[in-house]
Amino acid sequence: MEAEVVEAEIVLPTHLNFKRVQMYEKYPKGQARGRHWKHLKQIIQAENYQNYAPDEPNYVNIESPPPMHPCKRICDITGFEAPYFDPRTKLRYANAEVFKVIRSLPNDYVQRYLALRNAAVVLK
Repeated sequence: MEAEVVEAEIVLPTHLNFKRVQMYEKYPKGQARGRHWKHLKQIIQAENYQNYAPDEPNYVNIESPPPMHPCKRICDITGFEAPYFDPRTKLRYANAEVFKVIRSLPNDYVQRYLALRNAAVVLK
């Protein structure tokens, strides 16, 4: 027995029921997709900064109270977080390899690293 072949036109619906919102309905032609970000100028214009107290920090005045959390200690050589501190050179370091590099540095290089951190110390 041979199976009968039946020709039929398959008609697909314009939208599928299992999808909540179709892309063509959500984004009509010519409309930008995604989130619209505001520039600082737009944020400043939208806010009423005249109603705020003068000592309250906002986008217009950049003065704010000091941070409540202590600052992170950063390695002077690599820029990673530095849990260690060299008492001889006063430099912070991240691991043993960096410590070897710090100990091999000449004093004028150490002074330059400390000057970058605003911690210039005269070494003996």
